[in-house]
Amino acid sequence: MGSLVETVVDGYHDLFTNHRDPRVDGWLLMDSPWPTLLVCLGYVLIVKVIGPQYMKNRPPFQLRNILVAYNAFQVVFSIWIFYEIGMSGWFTHYSFRCQPVDYTDNPSAIRMTYASWWYYFSKFTEFFDTFFFVLHKKFEHVSTLHVIHHGCMPMSVWFGVKFTPGGHSTFFGFINSFVHIVMYVYYMLAALGPRYRRYIWWKKYLTNFQMIQFIMIFGHAFQLCFTECNYPRAFMWWIGGHAVMFFFLFSDFYIKAYLKGAAKVKAFANGTSIYVRSNGHANGSLANGITKLVNGVSNGYANGKANGHANGKTNGFANGHANGVANGYANGHANHANGSIHNSEVHSEETNGHIPKTPDSPSMSTRVRKLMCMNVDSVVD
Repeated sequence: MGSLVETVVDGYHDLFTNHRDPRVDGWLLMDSPWPTLLVCLGYVLIVKVIGPQYMKNRPPFQLRNILVAYNAFQVVFSIWIFYEIGMSGWFTHYSFRCQPVDYTDNPSAIRMTYASWWYYFSKFTEFFDTFFFVLHKKFEHVSTLHVIHHGCMPMSVWFGVKFTPGGHSTFFGFINSFVHIVMYVYYMLAALGPRYRRYIWWKKYLTNFQMIQFIMIFGHAFQLCFTECNYPRAFMWWIGGHAVMFFFLFSDFYIKAYLKGAAKVKAFANGTSIYVRSNGHANGSLANGITKLVNGVSNGYANGKANGHANGKTNGFANGHANGVANGYANGHANHANGSIHNSEVHSEETNGHIPKTPDSPSMSTRVRKLMCMNVDSVVD
């Protein structure tokens, strides 16, 4: 056991002493990986535990102006990093097929080293994306994909700056900085408010753009498997592996958000449309049924009452009312089955085919309309 620990310690010191790039010695956070690792773990703790707990009983912060300024800064910062990495090699003399690391003090090599460090530092400023989500209480945006992406990037890039601040793998930072220019323009427009929403219809394509970048990165990295190149193969697998991981994570997000999500929305919309049509038909039929039932009962009662004075109040009233109820009920039921739902309520009040009326009781039409929960003020006896 002691020999195993000793072997691990010796290997650690050999790696960070004999294989490092001495040009970055003494640079901020470059002497040891542990400070960067602690910052990344602290980020995860803040956005998943401390932040949500702090905001639990607080209203969301209103940070529109700060968000606009932050995203504008990120756009400018990303443009500058993209330009520096490009002018240090990818716009000038770098080979897209195979580019070894230049460890000399050549001005372009030193410029690329500085650009690589600033790209590494930019991964910390991007933590504020998540901090703002937490302060806005948009916890649904603090997804596993989001936290993994932001949380592991500083640690990943740290190794690149420590050992290979230049050469083939800087293609990752070159492409990623360009994507971030577009991404933060989108965020800035979104932060400006509803007036600018019509300019950000391309959110779906932004995710496509991010997925394309990962295809370009792992394709560019893994081409070294098929050619001889004086570049550390370990970093080929390190960068290419990260790109593959992020590609599948973003693909999963895209499928859930834009394919399955769109299908669910479409199904819901269709279901709602069918429900509205069928429910509207049912309600319309029910309303017609009730209306005709009330009119039939009311007219039947009126006709029965009039005929009763001429032919005998008992028979006329009974016959008129019976016919009115039958005709009204039949008309209502014919329009829709729902029109009959009040049938039992009507008959529960009836005695021998009519509704008894005392001198103080309301008229037949008024009682029926009350029974159907209709406006009785519109009835004139």
